[in-house]
Formats: sequence, structure tokens, C-alpha cells
Amino acid sequence: MKFAIALHSPAHAPSSRRALLFAKAVLAQGHEIVRLFFYQDGVHSASGNVVSPQDESDTAAQWRDFVSTHQLDGVVCIAAALRRGVLNAEEAERYSRPAANLSAPWELSGLGQLH
Repeated sequence: MKFAIALHSPAHAPSSRRALLFAKAVLAQGHEIVRLFFYQDGVHSASGNVVSPQDESDTAAQWRDFVSTHQLDGVVCIAAALRRGVLNAEEAERYSRPAANLSAPWELSGLGQLH
């Protein structure tokens, strides 16, 4: 079975951790994840500036490692990302912002990638 998974919650939310466990179970059962689409506050999971307290799980880093390890298509909604200050180098330059906080394995793209 093929899965496209949309994530709407920030990394610190319990639903983001549950989604990560679900995604791991999908692969463990031999299914395929064709795309992970981070939308709305879910784009914060792709930010390189998220720092979790030492006594909490670093779900953003776990998502990054999961996408990298399994070479998954980790897509971040560009409109939601820009609205929340999550920028790759190209967008930071385009909008004259001092820094980018989105890099590999993440890719900015539009909502059309969800389908």
C-alpha cells in the first residue's frame, strides 16, 4: 500500500510524535510512503532552529532523521512556511531575510504536491 501523509501539527505536539510512530509502522509493515507533506504549523518540524528542552523528545530532529534515513520525499508547504518564517536559502535571499532555517532533506513546494 502507498501512503501520502499530511502533517499539520508542530513538532512539540503529541500528534506529531504519533504521526512519526505511524510513519515508522507503515515502513515496518512493508508499505511505501510516497510523500510526507508538512502543512500549517507542521512546517515547524522542518525548521533547523527548533530546539527542544533536554527533558523532551526532539521530534523535529527525529522527523529529519527519518526522512533522511529512508530517503523520503519530505515536502514543506511554501505558503505555510513563508508565513511562519521557515525559509530555505533561495527564499531568504528573495525576501531579503538574514538567514535560512530550512535545508536538506526538506523541499519547499506548493499544496499541489499533496495529491
